[in-house]
Order: sequence, then C-alpha cells, then structure tokens
Amino acid sequence: MSTLTQTSTEHAAAAKNVALRRNRWASSRTYISAAIIVIWCLLPFYWMVVTAFRDVGYTFDPTPFFTHVTLDNFATAFSSEMGNHLDRALLNSLFISGVTTVVALLFGIFAAYALARLNFRGKFLVLGLILGASMFPGVAIVTPLFQLFTNINWVGTYQAMIIPNISFVLPLTVYTLTSFFREMPWELEEAARIDGCTAGQAFRKVIMPLAAPAVFTTAILAFIAAWNEYLIASILSNDATQTVTVAIASFAGSQPHQEPYTAVMAAGTVVTIPLVVLVLIFQRKIVSGLTAGAVK
Repeated sequence: MSTLTQTSTEHAAAAKNVALRRNRWASSRTYISAAIIVIWCLLPFYWMVVTAFRDVGYTFDPTPFFTHVTLDNFATAFSSEMGNHLDRALLNSLFISGVTTVVALLFGIFAAYALARLNFRGKFLVLGLILGASMFPGVAIVTPLFQLFTNINWVGTYQAMIIPNISFVLPLTVYTLTSFFREMPWELEEAARIDGCTAGQAFRKVIMPLAAPAVFTTAILAFIAAWNEYLIASILSNDATQTVTVAIASFAGSQPHQEPYTAVMAAGTVVTIPLVVLVLIFQRKIVSGLTAGAVK
C-alpha cells in the first residue's frame, strides 16, 4: 500500500513539474513575442531620434548609438532662411487637427447615441454607409475637391482641409462611440428618467459622464488621424496653411541638391514626441476607453 502511495505521489510530482515547465515555456514565449513586437515597432522611431541628433557628415554612419551629436539639425528644421517654416506648420496642424476633432466629436456623439439607442427605419443602412465612407480611398476625391475648392476660392484656406478631414475622421468617431453606447445598460437612463430628468438631462448628466473615457479615447484617435493627414493637405494648402506633414516633405537642406535627411529626422522627432508623450500620459484613460463596454 505504501509503495502504491509513493508511486502515485511521484507521478503527481512529475506531472506538476511538467505543468510548471509548460507554464514557464508559455510565459517565456509570451515575453519573447512581446519583446520582438516592441523592438520591431520602436526600432524605426529609435533610428529617427538617433539620426536627428547626428552630424550631417555622419548621416549614414551605421553606429546605432548617439555619436557625433549636434543640435544643428533642429535649427535647420526651424530655419526660415532655408524655407523651413516648421513652427508655423506646427501651429497650422494644431489648429486644423483641433477643430477637426471638436467638430467630429460634436456630431459623432449624437450620431453614435442615436444609432446605438434609438430604433428607426434605415438604422443599419446608415451605419453601413458610415462604415463604407471610412473605407473610401481619399485619393479618389482629391481631384473633385481641388476643382470644387478652386471654383469657390478655398484652395489655401483652413476650411479646405478641415472639412475633408472631418469627413474622414467622423466615421471613426461614430463607429467607436456606437459600440460603447450600445453596451451601456438602459437601466441607468431609465432610472434618471424616473427621478424626473428629461431625455436631454439624462443624456447630459448620466450618459456623458459614463461615456467620458470612450469620448476621450475617440478624441485622441481622431486628433492623431487628422494630425497625420497628408494627401489632402499636400493638394489644398499653400505656404501659409501647410501642415507639418507637408512642411517636412518639402524641407530644404543646408547644401543645394542634397536631401536633408538629418533635418527631416529632427522635424519628425519634434512632431512625433508630443503624440507619444500624450499617449503615455493618458494611457490609462485610453485603455479604459477602448475596453469600456466590453463586459456588460
């Protein structure tokens, strides 16, 4: 009897060791996979920052570290003498992206709430049209937009870039918020109505505070999408209204007929770092907004 007990104990211990080894291997594979993905995604950004601080004469130096460090590239990026108006382009992008985000949220919140909470004829058709608009290629409407805005003298104005940006960002806003409003329990709104709130008061005092994480996440996604837009801005902007994406593409270097790689990298660093810092600061709100409504 003792022999059988000892054998069963040994088998149980062996099975436990096998399970532990499997769990350790599974955890190791998870960490290795995550590390590979992180390195793959951050390596171009890291190389951009390294090149931004590198002397022009060592642009193609294969050393993957901060060698021959200089700040002249940032001065070149902001140099108006060379035609690089990065400071003005930053303000233009900030204004265009900010207005686009505010307008898209203003219309997107009400549209998403109506699609998620109200029953009306053609509801799914409207949602399908919105999703179809989000997949519509922007290059297909560049020529019509240019002709239209030329006829009304809008080329080179802010509204010529804000209105197309809204048309691209609004479907993203509506789709993201619709999925959140759809999972929000009706009981909260009904309780507010029973307590004497009108439909508008229930929406403003109950629904919107609960939807704040999703709205905040949607705002960041919409702002980044508008900030990174290049196609429309490259056609409809001029020297006074061009965005950072267009300004960087038209950079001039310190030497004629020479591509200013280091200045472009410096400008890319200036443009990218604020977005990265913004996401890192508000990452908890972003995660909570993306996962809001996932569990009823």
